[in-house]
Formats: sequence, structure tokens, C-alpha cells
Amino acid sequence: MFTRRNFIKNTASIGIGSQFLFNTPLELIAKNRSKTSINDKINFGVIGCKGMGWSNMASILKNSDTDCVALCDIDDKVLEERSINVKDITGKKPKIYKDYRKLLENKDIDAVVIGTPDHWHCLNLVDALSAGKHVYCEKPISNSIEEADVMLNASNQYKKCIQVGQWQRSGGQYKEAMNYLWSGNLGNIRLVKVWAYMGWYGWVDNLKNTDPPKGVDYDMWLGPAPKRKFNQNRFHGSFRWYWDYAGGLMTDWGVHEIDIALWGMKVKNPLSISASGGKFAYPNQDTETPDSLQTVYEFKDFTMLWEHANGIDSGNYGLSEGIAFIGNRGTLVVNRTGWHVIPEKDHRNTKNLFIEEVPRTTFNWDEVREKYGDPLDLHTENFLGSIKKNDPTILNCGIESGSLVSKVAHMGNIAYRSQSKIRWNDEKNNFDNSTANNLIKPEYSNGWEFPSL
Repeated sequence: MFTRRNFIKNTASIGIGSQFLFNTPLELIAKNRSKTSINDKINFGVIGCKGMGWSNMASILKNSDTDCVALCDIDDKVLEERSINVKDITGKKPKIYKDYRKLLENKDIDAVVIGTPDHWHCLNLVDALSAGKHVYCEKPISNSIEEADVMLNASNQYKKCIQVGQWQRSGGQYKEAMNYLWSGNLGNIRLVKVWAYMGWYGWVDNLKNTDPPKGVDYDMWLGPAPKRKFNQNRFHGSFRWYWDYAGGLMTDWGVHEIDIALWGMKVKNPLSISASGGKFAYPNQDTETPDSLQTVYEFKDFTMLWEHANGIDSGNYGLSEGIAFIGNRGTLVVNRTGWHVIPEKDHRNTKNLFIEEVPRTTFNWDEVREKYGDPLDLHTENFLGSIKKNDPTILNCGIESGSLVSKVAHMGNIAYRSQSKIRWNDEKNNFDNSTANNLIKPEYSNGWEFPSL
């Protein structure tokens, strides 16, 4: 029987942090690959190889009809490590590059994986499309609203397959939950709660500026971002706590969770957005994005509430992350470990429950993978299927979905940064607030130009 106490007990030991990355042993991937004709293989290049860029590529290489023929990164150590990793899987080393534009000139490459920091995604993707490549791009798709629009426009122009790395869209538990939501059993949905409480994530020690590490092309890492002295906090991993490169937890985890909310409610842009938060937990560290944030999105028939907190695990319903669809007849709660439905009682008439409880059947990552399959592998397989058919319409999370949720997440950050309630105008594609409008499009620096189509 479902009880909050039992549920929290079952989920308390679940880690949704760094160990949630998809790290299948390389020797197992290599062992399971079968011989495939070179002519039948889809050749990949990777731009940004350290974290999820490599996790995505490793997942793709579980399919024997794929190969990784090129790697690009600004860090020699990363290139050396990943080059060895590729050889361990495929038996041969890929070509290596320090400038992604040179990689895109390689005619042997059919598709690229983009795993660079957020502020690079727009240039990487637009240039990859113009070079005739299909793209698997890490989330968030962009670091601004305007970039999301440009990337969507580029996809419409070049007609290639673009899968966004919001792999929750391929998770079986989410698909089951959406089908239940769309059945109407919950009644009218009045509120959608979306949250990410990350106890393991988001704090740094203040560090002094230094020279870049040996083998790192720091100028290339900065790219269109403003010129700054090198600081380790603004580099691998923790870059996302600085506005120049990313949008904090809102755009890191928010695009995963808000994507499910928008998908479930079948909506696009909100009418208004307001936000409150700040650096409440770690006020003295040199990060910029808020470690605590609550954002209210107004839609026509419901409200969506986003919450995030660095350094805290205890989120809503005993879960560190998730989405709750709260209806008149019951509440559906879904996250990476499963889903369940909590019924409401008919206090006015029958005094009975409106609907039957739907208990959880999975409570941890191993159970999810056993029941539904590995969602990242399903996501990359879906991408490969789209390439083979040259059909972007079958993608589980195409550029339309990625662009939409990126814009909505950035709207929440802009409401916080402008310190006001802002309203969005779909026709004008801007806000009713000049301060907010100044944050729609970034200024590109260091000789890099904002893409124009």
C-alpha cells in the first residue's frame, strides 16, 4: 500500500546526481558490437567530449551501425582520454580537432553530437546544419530566447534531423504517465508543480583567477562569451552557475522537468511570468545564478510553479525532482524513478475517493531500466532511426520541443533578473518590459557573430 512514509523510505537512497550519468563499461559496449559494412554505418563527430557529449556518443556506439570518426574539444587531456575510449570501443582512433569548424569540414561525418557549454550550442548547431550534418544537441538547446528562435529557424531551412538531449521524453514511465494524464481521470488540472532539489550540486569554493591549464584553448572555450581571466569555477562543470555561459538549475534541470509539464499540458508559451529567489544558501560564493528560486508561470487555464534549490534533497512528495499534475480528482506525480497517482476525496457528495489510487511499480534506477529500458539508449536509438528514414517527425524530442522549453526556462530566469512580473507577447515575440527585453538576445564577443539566416 502506498503511504508517504513508505514511499520516502523506498526513495531516500536514490541518487539522481552524477552517478545518474549513463556509464556502461566500454568493454561491454565493444563486446556487444557486431561487424557492419562501412557503407552501412552512420559516422559521428563529437563537439565537446568531456561530460554528456561523451555519454551520448557512448550510447550511440552501442549500435553497431555507428562509428565515431572525429572528436573536437578545447582540452588536450579530454581529447586524449576520449580518443582512447573510442579506440577501446571501435578498435580505431578518431581524428581529433581543437576547432569545431574544421571538424565540420570532414565530409566523412554524417552527424554530430554537441556537448559544449550552453553558450556555444547555437553557433555549433547552426554551423553543423549548414555543413549538412544531422545533430544530437545537449540540453538546454540555447543560452537565450533569441538563440532558440534562430536554431529553430535553421532547422526549418536545412531540414536535417535534430534530437535534443531531453531524454526523459523517451522514458517509458513518462509515456505511461502522460497517457494517464490525457485520459482525463484527474479532472481539470489547476496547478502543475515542477521542481529540482539538488543536494549534491551547485556549490563551489571561491578560487582565484589563474592561467588556463596546459593544453586548454581558453579563448576558444570562451568563444562568444565576454573575455575574462581564467577561473576554474567558470570552467568544466560549474560553468553553469554563471550567466555568461548558462542559466543555473533553471536551464540545467528545468528544461528536463518543464518539458514534461508542457508536453503533458499540450501548451506553449505562458501569458506571464514572475519569480522570486536568490543566493540564499551560499550568499558568499562567487556564483551568479540563484541557488533558490520559485517561478510562477501563468497559462490560460492553469498555473505552473517551478522550484529549485541547490544543496537540498527534500523536494515535493519526498522526491528530489519531479512533476506533479494536480487536478480536481487526483494528482499524478512522475519523475525519473517512476510515477503514481494520489486520489482526492469527494467531500461534498459521496465522501468516497474520486478515482482509484495508482501505486508506483518502480522506485529506483535499476527497476526503471529493467522495466522500461535505458532512456538515453532509447533516445539515441530514436535519433538513429530518424536519420535512417531521414524523417525528423519521428523524433521523440525534436528541435521544436527543445526550442520551446528553452525559451520558457529562460523566461523564468529573465523574470528573476528583471525583478518584475513580465508578460509575453507571442505576436511581437517579446515582453512588456524593457529590462526583460534586453535579456532576450546575448551580445557576442571576441569576434564571433550572432548567427543570421
